[in-house]
Amino acid sequence: MNMEKTVFQPLYRQTEVLLTQALKAGEWPPGGLIPSEQELALRFGVSQGTIRKAIESLRADKLLVRRQGRGTYVASHREEAAQFRFLKLRPDERPPHALRSEFLDCTRLKAGQDLARALDLQASAVIVRVRRLLWEREQPVVYEEINLPGHRFKGLSAERLSAYQGPLYGLFESEFGVRMVGGEEKLKAVIGPPEICQALRVPAGSPLLYVDRVTVSYDQAPVEARRAHYVTREHHYAARL
Repeated sequence: MNMEKTVFQPLYRQTEVLLTQALKAGEWPPGGLIPSEQELALRFGVSQGTIRKAIESLRADKLLVRRQGRGTYVASHREEAAQFRFLKLRPDERPPHALRSEFLDCTRLKAGQDLARALDLQASAVIVRVRRLLWEREQPVVYEEINLPGHRFKGLSAERLSAYQGPLYGLFESEFGVRMVGGEEKLKAVIGPPEICQALRVPAGSPLLYVDRVTVSYDQAPVEARRAHYVTREHHYAARL
């Protein structure tokens, strides 16, 4: 007889799961105030200390934001401070400078085998592909190819992207209901393809940093496969471990 093994989770972890499910369901929208610790404790039948610990864990994961004297809010990509939150490119010897986004195109096409696998789609599924440059002052420093599941991003177009003023993930969040909460990146040093070197205004065959990111939403479902090339002559990739 097979016996199922019970995996023990501390009570605050179980409460954290319930809070995450409420976030996923849109019970508290991005940027919105969540109920007080006392209200949540009554709802879930736990102590305020348990609620506080669960909230702190979600704050550490940047899903919630505490504002002194005002309460705890759902984190939002629409805030200016969240722009380029997942971009880890930093200047070598000077303070970071604001980046400017230039959209090159937005097309719909069938997913190839590798993208279908990355986005957990059928091989024939439609994806939306956005290409853009990120500029620092007068120099493009990042070339991005952003691949999105077509069924989640119906209506996304080059015109809509160009008209939106704010963080790209803020657009995904507010107009398509897709919240990017984390993911995984793979890095590799490569020789830049000719067309990408040309777009980045570097000599053909220049060394670039290739970053392959799969971004997930609350339920850990992949919602973006982003392939980016970084110019690192005066920049480096910085990650806190």
